[in-house]
Amino acid sequence: MDGGGLEGLVARARALTEPGTRRILGIAGPPGSGKSTVAAAVLAALGPSAVVVPMDGFHLAGAELIRLGRAGRKGAPDTFDAGGYVALLRRLREPDGETVYAPQFHREVEESYAGSIAVPPDVPLVITEGNYLLLDEQPWARVRGLLDEAWFLAPDDDERVARLVERHVRFGKSPDDARKWVRRSDERNTALVAPGRTRADVVVLGDPL
Repeated sequence: MDGGGLEGLVARARALTEPGTRRILGIAGPPGSGKSTVAAAVLAALGPSAVVVPMDGFHLAGAELIRLGRAGRKGAPDTFDAGGYVALLRRLREPDGETVYAPQFHREVEESYAGSIAVPPDVPLVITEGNYLLLDEQPWARVRGLLDEAWFLAPDDDERVARLVERHVRFGKSPDDARKWVRRSDERNTALVAPGRTRADVVVLGDPL
């Protein structure tokens, strides 16, 4: 099912914002599919009724990736604290009248900062986005049951790859290294998340913006 462009997606998200309740909307898709861009656009339309909490805040720290021997494939499912992310989603569903704080990933330093995103208890909608929200392997498989609605973004592959290369260059890689990283890492992760589209409520084809 296509989401009907940005207007249709905003309408679906707004339908989840009922005062006095807490719902979670998940936006999944492969690397470079525009998840953060769509989340930001929906947030801009909904204003104070929503907060965005990205999955990327749960990247393992660089030192830990080195210790585990996983630094060369940062972004793979086992380079995140998936259990911590699941625990946060559970807290966000049941905030018990308290503000919940979430970590935020800073790409310019390739590290996450704890307690960066405040989610007050009266905000009815949390929007979370990331590659692995619909991945059907543990512990990621627990995420789907914590989402009230899930979208899967499926843009044109050539445009998606071009965006990925440009992003890596913007944050310090040479064009050649960026293309190699996309082929070796990002596209491997793309293949992993592709089956997740069958677990989504909406598959967004092309560029909704």
